Amino acid sequence: MIYLEAFADYLTNERNLSHNTLEAYIRDVKMFCTYLQNNMQTIERVSKTTIITYLIYLQKGGKTTSTISRHLASIRSFFQFLVYNRTIEADPTLNLESPKVEKKLPSVLTKKEVEKLLQQPELTDVKGLRDKTMLELLYATGIRVTELISLDIEDIDLGDGLLSCKSGNGKIRIIPIGSFCLKYIKLFLDDYRDKLGSSQDEKALFLNFHGGRMTRQGFWKIIKHYTEKANINKSITPHTLRHSFAVHLIENGADLQSIQEMLGHSDISTTQIYSKINNTRIREVYNRTHPRA
Repeated sequence: MIYLEAFADYLTNERNLSHNTLEAYIRDVKMFCTYLQNNMQTIERVSKTTIITYLIYLQKGGKTTSTISRHLASIRSFFQFLVYNRTIEADPTLNLESPKVEKKLPSVLTKKEVEKLLQQPELTDVKGLRDKTMLELLYATGIRVTELISLDIEDIDLGDGLLSCKSGNGKIRIIPIGSFCLKYIKLFLDDYRDKLGSSQDEKALFLNFHGGRMTRQGFWKIIKHYTEKANINKSITPHTLRHSFAVHLIENGADLQSIQEMLGHSDISTTQIYSKINNTRIREVYNRTHPRA
């Protein structure tokens, strides 16, 4: 379509989207334009009914609700661009609601599985101690893997047992660190970190074996290695420990607002999903153990 190139330029220059999001928008709009061509329709004559029919077409083609919602977001952005560019007069996506996406309950580990995973690093060398400290800190604070590898030494307050964590939006949240995890952080900083060959200028808390900051890919390999070693029959990602952190706090009586603040969720509805996991577990226990369930 003649408008696609201009739309791509608009997304790149005006919307400042990430490369992956940009590619997804262009791909979705191309697919929509192909659909229009196959049905001998033009962009100028697209109506709300046309778009609804297209969304039904995607659904019948086996697309998930979340994928259909993304397609609609891409198409909506495309028509907003066309209106902005005065190619068309009215936006057919106006007041068109996205299909509701059911949030999948995230995978979590039991307390025994967490314990098993955290016991895997061998504390006989610098790698084992570093890996143990990283895993303990993830579970102790519920921070994201990006936040973990972005930590600097100065972000840890050993005296008060606090972590200063900077979120992607630039906001800083303060999270308490348990005494068990603090013990490993102190040991790592005192006796092991400098053995990774860092320069005096390197501020990163966790380093790779080149003396630079640990990367996401590097930590993914670490957690995959210990998952296999622990022989836990679940798909475990760095985010699994974050989810487990939240659910285990709820199981022990923590309130949602406190968990929301520690996780850095802007909306408490995001945090509420962990209550659903806990309720699901309670139901499973009831069904399994009550004589009249």
